[in-house]
Amino acid sequence: MTIWQPWDEDIYLFHQGTNYQSYLMLGAHLMNLNGSGGARFAVWAPQASTVQVVGDFNLWQGERHPMHRTKSGIWTAFIPGIGEGDRYKYRIITQWGEELLKADPFGFYGEVRPNSASRVFSLEGYQWKDQSWQEEKQEFYNFDRPVLIYEVHLGSWMRQENGEFLSYRELADRLVDYVAGMGFTHIELMPVQEHPFDGSWGYQLTGFYAPTSRHGNPFDLMYLVDRCHQRGIGVILDWVPGHFCRDGHGLMEFDGTALYEHENPQKSENHQWGTLNFDFGKPEVWSFLISNACYWLEVFHVDGLRVDAVANMLYLDYGREGDDWIPNIFGGKENLEAISFLKRLNEVVFHYFPGAMMIAEESTAWPLVTRPTYTGGLGFSHKWNMGWMNDMLRYVEIGSVHRKWHHNLVTFSLMYAFSENYILPLSHDEVVHGKKSLLDKMPGDYWQKFANLRLLYGYLMAHPGKKLLFMGGEFGQFNEWRDYCSLDWHLLDYPMHHRLQQYVRSLAFFYRGEKALWEQDFHWRGFQWIDPQDNQQSIITFMRRGKSEADVLLVVCNFTPVVHANYRIGVPELAGYREVLNSDGKAFGGSGQENPYLLMAEGMPWHNQPFSLELTLPPLAVIMLKKCT
Repeated sequence: MTIWQPWDEDIYLFHQGTNYQSYLMLGAHLMNLNGSGGARFAVWAPQASTVQVVGDFNLWQGERHPMHRTKSGIWTAFIPGIGEGDRYKYRIITQWGEELLKADPFGFYGEVRPNSASRVFSLEGYQWKDQSWQEEKQEFYNFDRPVLIYEVHLGSWMRQENGEFLSYRELADRLVDYVAGMGFTHIELMPVQEHPFDGSWGYQLTGFYAPTSRHGNPFDLMYLVDRCHQRGIGVILDWVPGHFCRDGHGLMEFDGTALYEHENPQKSENHQWGTLNFDFGKPEVWSFLISNACYWLEVFHVDGLRVDAVANMLYLDYGREGDDWIPNIFGGKENLEAISFLKRLNEVVFHYFPGAMMIAEESTAWPLVTRPTYTGGLGFSHKWNMGWMNDMLRYVEIGSVHRKWHHNLVTFSLMYAFSENYILPLSHDEVVHGKKSLLDKMPGDYWQKFANLRLLYGYLMAHPGKKLLFMGGEFGQFNEWRDYCSLDWHLLDYPMHHRLQQYVRSLAFFYRGEKALWEQDFHWRGFQWIDPQDNQQSIITFMRRGKSEADVLLVVCNFTPVVHANYRIGVPELAGYREVLNSDGKAFGGSGQENPYLLMAEGMPWHNQPFSLELTLPPLAVIMLKKCT
């Protein structure tokens, strides 16, 4: 039998936790060896007594293709005649004689569920056409640029007429054109890594390196990313490095022992999700996961990762009741190994991919999440602002007559808006499990529901921070999100839903064109209150500023259905101001209470500003004003 052996340096780095391309060493790779074409296999299983490669090529009889164990606990084999698409697994005999059939942790492609074998697939040969995008990406960061993210679940954005999934290539034609036409700057894909259960939405993985075969092969996903880049759209992947599912063909007790998870159930068991937490005390787990992050950024050209469930990684007691957790060496609840891992992860990513976005879904008050590691931070570039999201959704669900008693829910976020580099998310988590869709959350009659939603979206665009909207929100999905069927696209046949979609499109392109709304998102220089205190009328007024003195927008939000004629606001300059956006426009389904003429400021101080003007403030609406030059 021909024996293939990895480089000693690669093995050493893997066990040190610093092999950031370990997918080049481990897994299945087509190659020629000693004149024979086939595939080399390598898998980490240090406690196994025997490992064999089984598949269609040997009728799943492992005795024909045993693997060679190296001193490092990595098993290797070269099998002539293996070709693209061949199915395989590892047959592992544990120290206790138990037989396990495992998919490849580094497999690049897998069978469509419920089948679970890995498939041999070469990632070489795809012809990328996004060179101009890649070159431009290296020249800028996303801090002072518009970021408006469309969050998508590929399995339910749209389906075939017979209910089947669209392929990656079909989505590349339909989804990408739609997102570009709507004015979004980025697509965020809920996990596309291989997972056994549709209802997990991809957050419980078995194949960290394999794009789910539900929609096609890895080249098909590359084509989708490529098409996004050709249309000027960035791609962010949801990524789940904290835990993995318990399916028998996955990582759980991979070689008969707790290999990827901790051996102590109080650290490994994740009761709230029925999964197992990674053991961040093992350097090989670091190599596995950091390599995985680099893999998606390098091989698939994605532009960023949204790291899921960061709080679950940071806290040893997260999701646990009472004393069902083990303190760290200092007696605290912080997971010191996971903290070190996250810091290293971000350091590595930004070293090799300086223009990437690393976004933390972190739901607690952990400090310095988006600050550099050399200043004590975790090193992420962005963090979801869960506080803003919770406060605003709670506020808009309150009937307008009662909102004056809860005015602080609107204004409190500005107390901490610049403590992190925030993204404001209206995500999938808020429109499932009985929470109702965004439109259905809104109080009032049919017209008021749409007006409230237009107002919420307008305030989202005006508030400091980058933006995220889950699919279906742009046209007012009435039903909660259902992962098992398409969005309710037929609603666009109804005028109010169509007009809401037109509003979101207009709002998106308006946002992208106004530097004041994004150039200084993460600094106080980009925001100034005019009047945050009109709780009796549930009105707030503020300014957004760009880097140039000319880039200033005045924003007024009226959270009640009352029209205010001759409403006075303070302004910074004695000049004429024009209304540049009004969510109450008739074209958007509003009542048409607008300010069509030039508004002239007067020398009357107001709201701590030297000048002021009067305007018509429409019901349940946001308006934005700009000085005429």
